[in-house]
Amino acid sequence: MRALLQRVTDASVTVDGTVIGEIGAGLLILVCAMPEDTQATADALALKISKLRLFKDDAGKMNLSLVQTGGSALVVSQFTLAADTSRGTRPGFSYAAKPDVAESLYLHFADALRALDIPVQTGRFGADMSVSLTNDGPVTIWLDTDA
Repeated sequence: MRALLQRVTDASVTVDGTVIGEIGAGLLILVCAMPEDTQATADALALKISKLRLFKDDAGKMNLSLVQTGGSALVVSQFTLAADTSRGTRPGFSYAAKPDVAESLYLHFADALRALDIPVQTGRFGADMSVSLTNDGPVTIWLDTDA
């Protein structure tokens, strides 16, 4: 799985003019399932994210995890993280998991974060979404379970 994490002071996702998910301080997680991914892959990614020390401690150093700060996660499915730009100028998306598999893994990933005591809000799989955020830092981290 691929994920792009953004440390935020707030974030929200809107579909058809209605806010369907929003958080205060925490992580906006854009996530993409790849064809070889499994529920175990999603679990491992959730565990890694829960332990990443991306938040400031009292000394101002990035030394605290999302769990330690009590922050939330806004999880949004984004198949474009699988974009292949190696040929031409129009990205290809054949490296993304098929929609039925991708949706299942996306939902499993969100549930895996919840199981780690992280409050989770989500977008809507396959919907045309507007995502708003205030990036804190800015801190943006790319994760790929194949790396």
